[in-house]
Amino acid sequence: MSDKPSVLFVCVHNAGRSQMAAGWLRHLAGDAVEVRSAGSAPAESINPAAVEAMREAGIDITDQTPKILEYEVAQDSDVIITMGCGDACPVFPGKRYEDWKLDDPAGQGVEAVRPIRDEIKSRIEALLADLIPARKP
Repeated sequence: MSDKPSVLFVCVHNAGRSQMAAGWLRHLAGDAVEVRSAGSAPAESINPAAVEAMREAGIDITDQTPKILEYEVAQDSDVIITMGCGDACPVFPGKRYEDWKLDDPAGQGVEAVRPIRDEIKSRIEALLADLIPARKP
């Protein structure tokens, strides 16, 4: 077990919101946080509009692939952030849970995904300030 906090982002397809959130956290936290993402019903590939929106912000998420949510991954995470997976997300006593109500970028163009990307960034900045209080943004 590592001494750094681990964060798991979960959405249904693990193709848009959770991938953007994971990308932002990796970018902003460096190696200070273990970043994971998964979906209850993963898509075949990441949403191209999410990839493009993140590329515009200087973050490359093309090396990521949607993954199935596994019990062990959730169990081993300190913080679980859901984005619309509903009852498919397992609940473990003592874990920190947050449910981020964000528009689903599925089927949207990059113009519609940009505000979602920016909202995720501000939530990641707040999460990071809470997880690593001594760190300056």
